[in-house]
Amino acid sequence: MKNESIIIYPGSFDPFTKGHCDLVLRALKIFDKVIISVLKNPKKKTLFSVDERADIIKSYFPNESKVEVDIFSGLLIDYLKSKNINLIMRGLRMLSDFEYEFQMSLTNRKLHKEFEAIYLVPSAEYSFISSSMVKEIAEFNGDLKLFINDYTRKKLNEKL
Repeated sequence: MKNESIIIYPGSFDPFTKGHCDLVLRALKIFDKVIISVLKNPKKKTLFSVDERADIIKSYFPNESKVEVDIFSGLLIDYLKSKNINLIMRGLRMLSDFEYEFQMSLTNRKLHKEFEAIYLVPSAEYSFISSSMVKEIAEFNGDLKLFINDYTRKKLNEKL
């Protein structure tokens, strides 16, 4: 029996969007399992609690056994070591994403020499979506159907 290939998709996901979902579905074409790891960072002000964010993510994959949602705090490399996994996935939408992700990867590799990252590009229809944009549109009662699922819209409406 071959070893299961697993990748971790870390982030704050405040909230998770159809763009995030697109990246997970792309990763499932390559890996046997994707662990979506939600960062609990008390210094980062988020609209949703870490448990709410995990709940929202699960709504995108109700019957998908190859997707797991987990919560972590602290350094990503410590979390990876605890899972005995060295590989993460991140999405690249724009050039500015590359600059940030490049810096983070080099830093993580300096802290943990086994660290590796792969980058996926979302479908063109999702390439401009960000959680920040979704929250701003929601604040002004804009149409969010193209960006998030119904459950996330419901949760955003409850918050705002």
